[in-house]
Amino acid sequence: MNGDLGPAMPGIVAAALTAFAVSAALPILARPLLERMGVIDLPSERSSHSRPTVRGLGLTIAAGLAAGWAVAFGLGAPSDGVALAAWALAGAVAAAAVGWAEDFRGLSILRRAALQLAVGAGGTLALLIVTGKGLWWLPFGAVAVAAYVNVANFMDGINGISGLHAVAVGALYAAAGALTGHVWLVVAGVLLAASFAGFLPWNMLRGSMFMGDVGSYLLGAGIAFLALAAFFADIRLEYVFSPVLVYLADTFTTLVRRALAGKRWYASHREHTYQRLTDAGLGHTAVALIVTAATVLVGLAGFFAATAPAAGAVAAQAITAVVLLAYLAAPRLLRERERRRAAEG
Repeated sequence: MNGDLGPAMPGIVAAALTAFAVSAALPILARPLLERMGVIDLPSERSSHSRPTVRGLGLTIAAGLAAGWAVAFGLGAPSDGVALAAWALAGAVAAAAVGWAEDFRGLSILRRAALQLAVGAGGTLALLIVTGKGLWWLPFGAVAVAAYVNVANFMDGINGISGLHAVAVGALYAAAGALTGHVWLVVAGVLLAASFAGFLPWNMLRGSMFMGDVGSYLLGAGIAFLALAAFFADIRLEYVFSPVLVYLADTFTTLVRRALAGKRWYASHREHTYQRLTDAGLGHTAVALIVTAATVLVGLAGFFAATAPAAGAVAAQAITAVVLLAYLAAPRLLRERERRRAAEG
């Protein structure tokens, strides 16, 4: 599945510009339509916003992603792995449709979980057929997709965090594709980053629009299907797994902490590390940048571990552990600093 990146570059650039432009421009048209449809996010105990805000603008991100891929396929940018890329895109769009149903009508927990698993199973089956891997991977893939869809949804609680996550993970996957000679993964990573970057100004700078479940489902499934496709294409696990470790660590430790406290893990809450950082006094932009910086550092450490000799790999793993522990401990450290300041003052 290896391809030559050089001849594909003009097509990749054209596709990325298309994805960015469509995602950046469509909210102007979509926002009044969604307002008339009543697709409004009302503040709750989980929310980090205090006023009703239009949601569902992830539809424009999906449109940007699809437009970018149309240009990429039309120009022959992915010179390899076209079927992998196409099925990963189809799975992400299918998950976005489930997210739109949740935004527009609402879904019960059981129906939502069933649809997420169905999308995960269908997309995984297609990827297994393309790569010729054994069907015993099917349950793993279905659960992995559904799980990361929910991780992305749980982590989508402050302005800019999801868009920046898409940019960071997309860039890291594009770099992984370039390093391993998989042009399709370069295109996929670039388009994931470009489509979400187009929406960032509307959400991060203005905070006047939310991408909603359609956007977080698109993000979670888009990343999960790319990770599965890369894994089934025999790309090293460090390239696949390290870009998502921060999101996984935040979600896993939060759910464990809630379970140990006897709380319902699936109930609305504000106990994620990133939410506790905002409660400690940091702004949305600062926290989103902290999460993104941690993601990039852990991703780069993983990339280094993939190719370094044994001693270098151990050092990279140590850096990963330090970054994750520092991020998870940051809310407590901030609170202790504020208490010391209050006591001294």
